[in-house]
Amino acid sequence: MRFTIILSIVLLSSINLFTQTKVGSTAAPFLNIGIGPRAIGMGGGFAATANDVTALYWNPAGISRTEYNEAMFSHTSWFADITFNWAGAKVNLGDLGAVGLSITYLDYGKMEVTTLREQDGTGEFFSAKDMSIALSYAYNLTDRFSIGGSVKYINQSIWNSSADAFAFDVGTLFYSEIFDMRIAATISNFGTDMRLSGKDLLVLYDVDPNIYGNNDQILANLRTDSYPLPLLFRVGVAMDLVNSPMHKFTVGVDALHPNDNSESLNIGGEYVFNNFISLRAGYKNLFLKNTQEGLTLGVGLKYDFSAGYGFNFDYAYQDFGILKNTQHLSISVRF
Repeated sequence: MRFTIILSIVLLSSINLFTQTKVGSTAAPFLNIGIGPRAIGMGGGFAATANDVTALYWNPAGISRTEYNEAMFSHTSWFADITFNWAGAKVNLGDLGAVGLSITYLDYGKMEVTTLREQDGTGEFFSAKDMSIALSYAYNLTDRFSIGGSVKYINQSIWNSSADAFAFDVGTLFYSEIFDMRIAATISNFGTDMRLSGKDLLVLYDVDPNIYGNNDQILANLRTDSYPLPLLFRVGVAMDLVNSPMHKFTVGVDALHPNDNSESLNIGGEYVFNNFISLRAGYKNLFLKNTQEGLTLGVGLKYDFSAGYGFNFDYAYQDFGILKNTQHLSISVRF
C-alpha cells in the first residue's frame, strides 16, 4: 500500500511536468544515451532489474539491493568517430544504504575551423565535449522497497564556449510478492536550464551605425537562448521467469515518457547459464515514430574468484537503421 501511494504521487506529479511535448528541443541529449552493455543488450528494459553498478544510471534505488561493491568502465563506439565512455562505482554501507559515483564523457573529437573566406580550413582545430558527474545514494526502506537518488553536474562545451547545469535523478524499486515481480519508477534529469556562454560569443558592435565618428568597436556579448534538460519519466516491470542454480531467464519492460519526444517502450530479456555466460536480446523504442533504434543483442561472461570477488565482461550490439550500429563494451570488478 505504501508503495502504491508513493508511485501514485510520482505519476500525478509527472502529469504537470509533461503537459507539452517538444521534439528535439532540449539541451544535453547525451544524458539519455543508455549505459552498460548488459542493459543495452536487454533493449533498455532495465529499470526494474537494476542490480549492478549501472543502476547508478537506470535506477539509483537499485544500488542498495546488492551486498557487494562494484566498479565498471564502459566504452561505446558512437557515430562519426564519436566516443562515449562511462565509469562508475558503488559501495554498500550495510544498514546505512549504498553510495555511488559515476562519470559520463562524450567526446566529439577534433574538427577543423573553417570560415567563409577559408572554406578548406584555417589550420586551427576545435573540439566539443559533453560531461556529467553524478553522486548517488540509495536506502532500503523495507526488505522489499528501496528509494534512491542522484545529484548531477552537467557540462557541454564547444571550442571556447560552454554551458553548465545541475540536475537530480530519483528512483524507486519494489519487490512484490506476486511471482517475485519487480516494479520501478524513475524521474531523470530534473534540473536547471542550460545556456551557452564564452569568449566565442563576443562580437564588435556599433551601437548606432547612423552616427559617423562614434566608437564602432564596442565589445558586446551575444546572449543565447536557454534550453531545458531532457527530462525523462520511466516506469519498469521485470520478472525472473526461470530461476534455478543452472538456468535463469529474466524479462523486463520499461515505459518511457520524455519531455522531448513521444512515448515508447523498451523490452528485453536475459538468459544466464550456470551463473557464467549470459545471452541477451531486446528491442528499443517500440511505438515511437521515425526512430532508427531497434534490435539489440548482447553477451556477457562472469567469473568469481571467491565469494563476493570477481569480474564481468559484457558486449552489446545496437542496430541504428540508416546510421548502421553501435558497439558497446564494458569490464567490471566486484569486491
